[in-house]
Amino acid sequence: MKTVGIQGIKGSYHDQVAKDYFGKSFFLNEFLSFDDLALSVSKGKSEFGVMAIENSIAGSIIPNYALIDSFNLNIVGEYFININHQLMVLPGSKIKDIKYVSSHPMALLQCKDFFIKHPHITLVEEKDTAGVAKLISKNKIKDTAAIASIQAAKMYGLDIVSKNIQTIKKNQTRFVIVSKNKIEKGEMLNKASLKFSLSHETGSLAAVLNILKQYNLNLTKIQSLPIIEIPWKYSFFVDTTFISLDDFNNAVNIIKNQAESFKILGVYKNKMK
Repeated sequence: MKTVGIQGIKGSYHDQVAKDYFGKSFFLNEFLSFDDLALSVSKGKSEFGVMAIENSIAGSIIPNYALIDSFNLNIVGEYFININHQLMVLPGSKIKDIKYVSSHPMALLQCKDFFIKHPHITLVEEKDTAGVAKLISKNKIKDTAAIASIQAAKMYGLDIVSKNIQTIKKNQTRFVIVSKNKIEKGEMLNKASLKFSLSHETGSLAAVLNILKQYNLNLTKIQSLPIIEIPWKYSFFVDTTFISLDDFNNAVNIIKNQAESFKILGVYKNKMK
């Protein structure tokens, strides 16, 4: 049976992705931080890890790019889900009774407009959406609400007092599946995640992008991240899709020669619909 690590607990969005991606037959490892999750995968204690990497509203989760790189993890898959935030309370509580709403900072940010309309509520950041729901249920906390998924409300016996409170209703998060090992050969591979650094010469980044174009690679994401050891020096994290694996390999061989450093973070199947 596969062992899958997630950030959060049962009922969290990471748990939902794990179930959708791996089915029901796996053992779940729960971690409150992405650092502990990445360490577990790198040590082989979790065969796979599920990590949120970007949101259509809030953008990239930049520290997770760094974790994948520093722990030498391989991206072996991706998964997209719609994020629909529910405001949930202990049964019997009403919105007028709520003094605090506690959730992950990303969830609070995505529901900003809702709380502008309820200025009497104090927002409190926590590490996990479902973790707050579980705490409210366990300790019978009447004056605090959680922002989490429908699954979390059902799992921990809470009432949803306001549905889909996210500011932008079409709210998606992209998750990556990471592993200590590379993906097995024979899979349908048409997407890759790369990391490279370049010299400060004029046009160095444009030259790399031209190589991608020349070999029919479609750039779907580019994210810069500071190289901590060298002030004002940056690495680029790139996602690209392709039709031909040969074209991808040819482009990689050329970029390797032009880049100061180069690393393939993963080659996997594109899940974007």
